[in-house]
Amino acid sequence: MTEMDFLRGNMVTMPALFKQLSPESMSYRTAILLSSILALGACQPASDTPPDLAEEARRIAQGSIIIDGHVDLPYRLESKPEDVSVRTEGGHFDYPRAREGGLDVPFMSIYTPAALEAEGKSYAKAEELIEIVRKVVDDSDGKFAIATSPGDVRQQFEDGIISLPMGMENGAPIDGDLANLQYFFDRGIRYITLTHSLSNHISDSSFDENKQWGGLSEFGAQVVPEMNRLGIMVDISHVSDEAFWQVLDLTAVPVIASHSSARHFTPGWERNMGDEMIKGLAENGGVIMINFGSAFVNEAANEYLSARWAEALGYVGEHSDLPPATAIKEFNAKWEAEHGPAPTASLDDVLDHFDHVVSLVGVDHVGIGSDYDGVTELPEGLEDVSTFPDLIEGLLRRGYSEADIRKILGENLLRVWDAVEAYAATKSTST
Repeated sequence: MTEMDFLRGNMVTMPALFKQLSPESMSYRTAILLSSILALGACQPASDTPPDLAEEARRIAQGSIIIDGHVDLPYRLESKPEDVSVRTEGGHFDYPRAREGGLDVPFMSIYTPAALEAEGKSYAKAEELIEIVRKVVDDSDGKFAIATSPGDVRQQFEDGIISLPMGMENGAPIDGDLANLQYFFDRGIRYITLTHSLSNHISDSSFDENKQWGGLSEFGAQVVPEMNRLGIMVDISHVSDEAFWQVLDLTAVPVIASHSSARHFTPGWERNMGDEMIKGLAENGGVIMINFGSAFVNEAANEYLSARWAEALGYVGEHSDLPPATAIKEFNAKWEAEHGPAPTASLDDVLDHFDHVVSLVGVDHVGIGSDYDGVTELPEGLEDVSTFPDLIEGLLRRGYSEADIRKILGENLLRVWDAVEAYAATKSTST
């Protein structure tokens, strides 16, 4: 059901009231929220009867700013261009499904594969992907807009526009030149994931056994304060544990983990965050944004996929005569024939991660970083961006208040972004 279908359906129940309201008398978002409230009031008797949690979840989804810290749409569109302003056959994100789910602010991931750094192609790749995002906006007939500040997000939400802020996944495009931070800030980048699957010139990676820097490089230690100065959020997803703690020592503002989950459920897997790291992030004022990927939230799925990834790398190396994509496809077919399909996580697995973080540090330090269009094995019940009401219903069933759910959905990330922007403003006025 689209947002406008939802509005039209609720208007039928209250025609007299809506006849008195012109489109000019209220914002698009206000109309949506009001219609939701009225629908709830119309269907619920004036008694102690518990509300319909599914309906309550839909109301919250449509009336709250939902921010997803990591959506890999640009990389998806690079390999398969298509119009995401209409419903698409594949992928996890498009405009109709985002509207159905209430998703307002998907951070577009400007992802550069680790191997490109050695080839000197990271900067150019980032430029290509930024242009893809801008084309999505230009071709959307006003459905999408670039957002470069929390103010943009709030205004676009009121205007009924889906915001597309950009975060750079892998700092390799900085190319060892601090001036490039200013350049990419001017291009719209508002967070940078310092590294990715291999250590780069900024930081060691959680995935890389060759941790050449012992955390951050000397240059990386300059990058963090410069990002603070400019107003770019520091993203510690993908970095090594040592790099994480060094970032916290260097930063003057809260940082984020744009798409990470709790290591408590995937013991020994450095890509997720350990309990002490989550506590450190909270003391810093930051936010861990829970990744939905099955390997991130379920131990059996993690063990299966980690083993498959490790062997896939070896297979690609042994079959260098094949394009990597062809070799991986061939390997996956053989692997699944031998081992069966990957285990799939559940919605409850994801909810367990929210519960765990909240039990450790409270509700002010957790958000959403789905990794839609970046992971293939998603939990049952969270298959694409239309399913955020199901996540919200799950939180309601676990006893979360609406106020706390709104924090998780977007307010926590906006608080960090506000703080980063405010700090940068003090630096610009002092120079």
